Amino acid sequence: MQPVDRIPVQPWMIGPAATAVFAALAAGGVTARFVGGCVRDAVLGLDIGDLDVCTPAPPERVMELARAAGLRAIPTGIDHGTVTLVADHTGLEVTTLRRDVETDGRRAVVAFTDDWVEDAARRDLTLNALYLDPDGSVYDPMGGGLADARAGRIRFVGDPETRIREDVLRILRFFRFWARFGEEPLDPDGLAACTALADRIPELSGERVWSELSRLLVARQAEAALAAMAEAGVTAWLWPGGAGVEAAIAVAGIERDLELAPDAVRRLAAMVAEPRSVDPVADRLRLSRAESDRIRRALVADGAPATGDRERRARVYRAGAAAYLDARILQAAAAGATAETVVADREVAVGWTPPVFPIGGREVAALGVPPGPDTGRFLRAVEDAWVADDFTGDAAACRARLAALVDQGRQQQ
Repeated sequence: MQPVDRIPVQPWMIGPAATAVFAALAAGGVTARFVGGCVRDAVLGLDIGDLDVCTPAPPERVMELARAAGLRAIPTGIDHGTVTLVADHTGLEVTTLRRDVETDGRRAVVAFTDDWVEDAARRDLTLNALYLDPDGSVYDPMGGGLADARAGRIRFVGDPETRIREDVLRILRFFRFWARFGEEPLDPDGLAACTALADRIPELSGERVWSELSRLLVARQAEAALAAMAEAGVTAWLWPGGAGVEAAIAVAGIERDLELAPDAVRRLAAMVAEPRSVDPVADRLRLSRAESDRIRRALVADGAPATGDRERRARVYRAGAAAYLDARILQAAAAGATAETVVADREVAVGWTPPVFPIGGREVAALGVPPGPDTGRFLRAVEDAWVADDFTGDAAACRARLAALVDQGRQQQ
């Protein structure tokens, strides 16, 4: 296999960790190359994330050579040919070249190979089927992958339906990579295959679906990708009952106009739309407790337009700044309102610090009220009045109001 291009050597390619791993393998006569996302991003001049390496050597040989060089070797996925080598306190995944023996749409049975073309042929998209030497030599075994990456062209490797039947998650990856890298219209063959096989998405684990969807939702072309997914019938299968995208698209526009960072959970909340749908969606996507709680708070908080900053402060105090801002953006998006209608809400949510209610149960007990539900009832009444007065009362004023309420309650008994 001959290189098709050479890119300038970047620091991570010859950093201490990569150098140690490649040297350990080379000492045993083993060829290794970078593969996948780090190669794609290097070709495009983007920041690099995880470093993945592949080699024709079986995992046992990789571990043997690594340990002989004093590196830590962890069999993280040895059945699928993957070991993690730790050098300079950095872990690099090293995977043996593979070919698929059996697939069922969710997982694959693989066999090891020494054929770089076979390994490339089992990958999902052409721009992810690139390999790289530390000296900058780029390899493109399937042909066209390097040109596709540079053109922003998202295409499946080989036949799109075959690739999807091997792993249904590739439907979401097709749209996610287009949302991030796409410069040309969606590939019609790939789009047709995604449409034809969309009804197999429920076979996927929720964790895998959310892993892809969460990254798609914050990508550069998230709105266009969501619209295309809806038209292709993909969003109808994300969770029981299907997902709407119009509000999520509108949320993305409001975030952009407000110069807020793209927020996957807020955009997901717009797709969930109703409080009663939070639990089914959270169960399906295996959301964290923090994620599902945030969506629930956003959907139950009062997101209607406020009459002024006094009302905004009261809502921020009751719901919390994050839930209030989420609720306002969701309401504005659902109503087709512009970002301008949320500017004042953002300013209060971001710039105002809610005060702490200055009294508690101890003050109630000091007035002779026995422990029980009356304690909470009296405190809530005083707090409601304090909030209605725009938090102007100090501790002494709140105690005086509390004493008056307790006294009034005794007189009515």
